[in-house]
Amino acid sequence: MQRVMILGQPGSGKSTLARQLGARTGLPVVHIDHIHWMPGWVERPHAEKTRLCAEVHARPQWIFEGGHSETWPERLARADRVIWLDLPLGLRLWRVLKRTLKGYGRTRPDLPENCPEQFSLEFYRFIWRTRHSARVNIQRLLDSAPADKEVHVFTSAKELRLWLDSLPSQGSDSGTDPS
Repeated sequence: MQRVMILGQPGSGKSTLARQLGARTGLPVVHIDHIHWMPGWVERPHAEKTRLCAEVHARPQWIFEGGHSETWPERLARADRVIWLDLPLGLRLWRVLKRTLKGYGRTRPDLPENCPEQFSLEFYRFIWRTRHSARVNIQRLLDSAPADKEVHVFTSAKELRLWLDSLPSQGSDSGTDPS
């Protein structure tokens, strides 16, 4: 395992899994929110996001979690393992609410500095609006995966936990790569 692509909708646990997997394997972790956002919740220009994703894809090792879906085919081509966290909508909404309440006003480690957790009705609307289309897009991507890719689809937290616990520990906490 050298390059791991983690996909899922908001609240599915992508960032948490990336950190856990990074700690277990020693692979560097990249969170898409460090590419999507600049400090102060300023969205990075589209072309720059695409360029930064390509730079990550070119590295020899990574755990890369998150979106910028137009770069997924390139990420998939480089990944040796793909993980889809396909968890139920209700659980994901609950996790986002809990995350917001628990971290309100503070910046999470998977976000750039000065991006404090905040309540955003628009974000909940986004989760609701994309609940079907995002799943279709991820499924379409995985359907196109070459046979040599190791693909894991988890539909419950328990299933994911059992899989993660079965992996050998090969490294220590790798931290977070801000790009």
